[in-house]
Amino acid sequence: MENITFNLAQLHQYGTAFYEFLGLRKQFFVDQLGWDIPHDDEVEMDQYDNPTAYYSLVLRDGKVVGGARVMATTAQWGAHTYMLRDAVAGKIEGIPRDILPAADPSSNVWEVTRTVISDDVDTQADRSECLSLMLDGAVDVARGQGATDLLSLSPVAMARTLRKLGYQAERIGEAYRNEEDGRRYACISMPTIRSRPIRVPKAAADILTARIPQATHMSQPQAVHAPSVI
Repeated sequence: MENITFNLAQLHQYGTAFYEFLGLRKQFFVDQLGWDIPHDDEVEMDQYDNPTAYYSLVLRDGKVVGGARVMATTAQWGAHTYMLRDAVAGKIEGIPRDILPAADPSSNVWEVTRTVISDDVDTQADRSECLSLMLDGAVDVARGQGATDLLSLSPVAMARTLRKLGYQAERIGEAYRNEEDGRRYACISMPTIRSRPIRVPKAAADILTARIPQATHMSQPQAVHAPSVI
């Protein structure tokens, strides 16, 4: 498996990878969990998939098998900021407004959203490797922009999984039950550095999953023109 990272200005370098990621999201968050979020028959895409977003995807044999979206908490696109801040402001139905003690933007903090791993990654060791590669890519992007911490809204067990991967993740704020899928979620924070070398955990059942169709794209960037400097 390998990791790729890019933003919208660079996605052309990776063929269909971005569209595959949107399809992976649709099959999990919409088809499996039943979330009422923008989608069509093939993909899920929302207001945070805009030019302020970055993506960390994992490929296996030329196929996207996992990914996450990464965004600065200082991001602003039209009426939207980052997801958790918009939730605290009452702009997102279903997420409690008190999900975070404070949601002020900070140049030191980036948010991770839409984390997903395909059901095709079906062993504990492979799922751990996929999540680790995905996180490493997100960390590299965020640290490259000066971030010291990552923030996410995740299943409550995710903090334990991240600690097994070597990240000092901790839950902040209270957990809540999502009425659409019945799962419990909470905000998780972790520094953009590993505290120890990676080891494969014995269990990773709390990682989000989904399936995506077969697709082919370039596993290494091949720019059509000089990439934008972001």
